[in-house]
Amino acid sequence: MTMLKLFGIVFFCGLLSPSQEVLSGLSCAVSPGAMQNVLSDAILQNGLLQQHLQGLVLPNIMGEGGLLNSPTSITGLHLVKVRLPKLSVVLLPGIGVQLTIAAKLELSGNCLVGLLSELIDILVDVNITANIKCTNFESGTVQVVIEDCLCILGAIKIKLLSGLLSLSVNDIVLKQLTATLPGLLCPVVDIVVNLVNIQLLGTLNAVIPVGTAGTIHYRLASLPFTSGLFLGLDLDGAVKQVGGSIIPHDSSPSALPPLMDKLLVLGLRQSFLNAVLSLLIQIPPQTFTCMPEVFSGASHLQEAIMTLVPSGCSTCRGTSPLNIKLTLSGNPLILLEENKATVELSVLVQVFIKRLDGTILNLLLLKADLSLNAQVSIAGGRLVLGLSLGSISLSLESSDVGISNISNLKPHFSSLLAETLLPLINGALGIGIPLPNVLGIPLIKVDIQILAGLLVILV
Repeated sequence: MTMLKLFGIVFFCGLLSPSQEVLSGLSCAVSPGAMQNVLSDAILQNGLLQQHLQGLVLPNIMGEGGLLNSPTSITGLHLVKVRLPKLSVVLLPGIGVQLTIAAKLELSGNCLVGLLSELIDILVDVNITANIKCTNFESGTVQVVIEDCLCILGAIKIKLLSGLLSLSVNDIVLKQLTATLPGLLCPVVDIVVNLVNIQLLGTLNAVIPVGTAGTIHYRLASLPFTSGLFLGLDLDGAVKQVGGSIIPHDSSPSALPPLMDKLLVLGLRQSFLNAVLSLLIQIPPQTFTCMPEVFSGASHLQEAIMTLVPSGCSTCRGTSPLNIKLTLSGNPLILLEENKATVELSVLVQVFIKRLDGTILNLLLLKADLSLNAQVSIAGGRLVLGLSLGSISLSLESSDVGISNISNLKPHFSSLLAETLLPLINGALGIGIPLPNVLGIPLIKVDIQILAGLLVILV
């Protein structure tokens, strides 16, 4: 049994069942097929197994009863090449992963039979199976226990240049390789597994910038868990502003949908998305004159406001355009419902006149509560939200000139906010929310589901 201390996350374990409730900011479930692809790429396709087996030296093989019953010795036996390697994965419910590597090992050495010395080539089928388990999670660290590493030899082909080979030599080679190869191959598997874990750790335990506003720090949140159908991971997503202040987000229970025929299901909770939106949507107050160059309905808005001004306000009757100041009030909130995502946002709208002496006369101070329809997409490994105006609720906060009825102003201010503020918000959201690169599985050809309190990405 080999104990490997790893930091953060190990790919061999997973989370809670998709039907179980979990409380972190993000959760994902990975299919056995996706796990097999990930590990096959990391161990076989990238040449990691070949690299660490290359030049593996085997003990000398000594025996009696070779050609013409002469003593036989095989020396300098070493691994030349790993042929046709294949990797398979079985998820063991509540335990971990059973990893199986099948390959043909090409060995070469010198064979001395009696006084005759020549090169010997050996091709042996091997099947290595290791049960891997996670334990002892603490503060983002886990221990990986590799249990029951079993190495089984299959068919052996031996070739001598002279072509002279007795059955007894074949038996000697089979016996010696059966005794020595497992003790040589299982430690190599330990090394390879450790290296792959370190590689995959970087896909989950990562600090990713969110434009210039701050960062998201993803890391493993709890001890992983496997079922027979998936491997899952529960992740924390710490949203941090520039300067080090963390934007808190609450956790609420939610369940992932089943994998079905998908490789990966990634769920982002509403509270986590709210924290990221607070980081992204930080627009300073916008002040501008109410002119057609800024807002196409400027003249209609000014006319509608001036009809509400009491006749006794002589200062209000100038020909100069009105001034408008837009200020975000509070943090934006995303609301996830079945098949629907909306963002709620409050804006203070100040309409004022600058007097000749430099003082300000507030005609209106309004509060606009916006409900914005959200379109969700994935681009470049990021979640991108595009907002459009759904509805607006307008309320009067104050008026220095005695305006009290603003019911006719709603369509004008709705157009104003859609033309001036909404493009700024969409521009801020355009950089997208960086997502964790879970086990290096690319987020391409994705489907997006919106459930109550949960946004789900299916690959």
